[in-house]
Amino acid sequence: MIFRSYSAYLKEKYGAPAYRVGIDAGFSCPNRRNGRTGYGCTFCDEAGSRAVYTRNDNGTYPESERFRPCGLPGFPPGYSAESVRSQIQRGMAFLKRRYGAEIFLLYFQAYSNTDAPADILKRIYDDALAAASFSELIVSTRPDCLDAEKADLLASYRRHDFDVWCELGLQTVHDKTLDFIGRGHSYADFLEAFTLLKERNIKTAVHLIFGLPGEGEKELDETIDEINRLRPDAVKIHNLQIPVGTPMFAQLKRGEINAYTMEEHLKNTVRALSRLNPEILVMRLTCDIMKSQRENNSGFWKKGTFLNELNKRLAETESLFSGK
Repeated sequence: MIFRSYSAYLKEKYGAPAYRVGIDAGFSCPNRRNGRTGYGCTFCDEAGSRAVYTRNDNGTYPESERFRPCGLPGFPPGYSAESVRSQIQRGMAFLKRRYGAEIFLLYFQAYSNTDAPADILKRIYDDALAAASFSELIVSTRPDCLDAEKADLLASYRRHDFDVWCELGLQTVHDKTLDFIGRGHSYADFLEAFTLLKERNIKTAVHLIFGLPGEGEKELDETIDEINRLRPDAVKIHNLQIPVGTPMFAQLKRGEINAYTMEEHLKNTVRALSRLNPEILVMRLTCDIMKSQRENNSGFWKKGTFLNELNKRLAETESLFSGK
């Protein structure tokens, strides 16, 4: 049983090591109450999904890249052109050194990267794209933070030799769960945003979280069935991480919810990939957080360990169904 991995897709597309340069452009999120403080999604930490490699070992950021109030009308609360350029330079240097990267894809990763007026977004995207030579623009955002004007803007960057991707956070198709985890949007909101992107032929990746409170195999199957019906270009699968200090962590400590183990995430992933349309790219299988954000490090698997176990289980599943 084979799934289409994103790494294999990039290797085939570019014929050279291609990597994303993840940046934090100082955006906030419409689901947070006070800029970048307070909570909407109960599992979200203060970094808002910022790439782990952009942080220092103790979880802090270099002085030039720390959040500071922007103060410019209409701009994200923490936007700094200097910080973005610094992150790009540092990220590219790291990816060259660690992975031998030759092709770079600009990835607006942290928080909701369409959370500003379209004219402001254009200035931010243009400035970042001008900082280095990039082969793609990738923008991660929320369904309730996208409209026709912003979708048109994203589409305007697409060329025959330059792809544009939008990553939409869905997590689950079940409104009951979305409400429980404080997502601040419904599945209908997601469908509206997804349609805006597909109408403009913008490549779309959907974020999913396995192991959300109250969800089991039935809910997982229903989510994957909807993904198959929609046929996005890709999915990102995340194991539920519950960082120390988040509202969900408080729920966990009070015994109101349970945390899935990596073994349970492995079973969920095998089940989902066995059901997922094989034409849909799989960009991610697990996620990680800083060690300082985890109360118990012993249950966390390295990505290589997880992938090896996953491939073994998928092979066993394929043999079971084929009768080999």
